[in-house]
Amino acid sequence: MRGDLSDEIVTIKIEENLNQKAIALNQKSSFGNLEGDVLELSIIEAFYLMEKGRLNIYENSESDEKLESNYIRNIIKKNSGYAKYIVYRDLKDRGYIIKTGFKYGSEFRLYERGKSPGEGHSDYLVKIIHENYEINALDFASYVRVAHGVKKHLLLAVVDDEEDITYYEVEWTRP
Repeated sequence: MRGDLSDEIVTIKIEENLNQKAIALNQKSSFGNLEGDVLELSIIEAFYLMEKGRLNIYENSESDEKLESNYIRNIIKKNSGYAKYIVYRDLKDRGYIIKTGFKYGSEFRLYERGKSPGEGHSDYLVKIIHENYEINALDFASYVRVAHGVKKHLLLAVVDDEEDITYYEVEWTRP
């Protein structure tokens, strides 16, 4: 399947022969947003599919030269942080459905295995930090408060220098 890169969005133009694959990516696997005859993927989603051998990424619709994975990896490192991709890949490999958590002040919303965005609400908000990051107590409290306020669990994903991830589930409690 072919995706064309622009900014941090990869678009797949749905044509007759690609119709079923692109639609299945969205409807069965919950990748991207389907708008008319175009499936838009974030660069992180597209890179994940590229690494799995399910998508080739080109600079634009006129180009015949596939972009190398190192090129896309460097864009991710430069713009959105590679830790975000590492956590995305780990959670996706575990079978979770992942959507953006931007409106909740987190990196991702996470749906339990077997659930999809159209079938209910997400169960978790995922906040990503690096192991050397000094977190402000007020910021930390706000992450927990937002998750509690929208009836979701907060997963704190701590990424170390070796790209290992430790997850902590954080809950709001009243004394």
